[in-house]
Amino acid sequence: MTAYDTNNIFAKILRGEFPCYKIYEDEHTFAFLDIMPRCPGHTLVIPKAPARNILDIAPDDLAHVARTAKKIALAGKKAFDADGITLQQFSEAAGGQVVFHLHVHVMPRIEGVALLPPASRKEDPKVLEDHAARIIAALSG
Repeated sequence: MTAYDTNNIFAKILRGEFPCYKIYEDEHTFAFLDIMPRCPGHTLVIPKAPARNILDIAPDDLAHVARTAKKIALAGKKAFDADGITLQQFSEAAGGQVVFHLHVHVMPRIEGVALLPPASRKEDPKVLEDHAARIIAALSG
């Protein structure tokens, strides 16, 4: 298996070397908005532990990611009055993975509204700021 690259974009976000729209952070996980969202509120949940994907993450670290993904899913559903949630996780290039730091996509879904294609457009920063504020408020209330 290929080794974890400490210079991947998500590792740089964790170290504060690259900006993001932070939604949530605890001792083990970090959640932030996807800047090329497939739907409003599209959030990425990552472990703070260096893990390339589900194939090499420690079980306890994966459990922390799963708990945070659920927390973000509940907040995203509330914040966007969503009808459901899509969770996605891709491992290795053949599985669709592009950034090689484990991440779970949490996407609030509205019935009948299709997801945008992956990486199809960069969202306006003001929209992302609004979406982040909505999810953060839902986490607090």
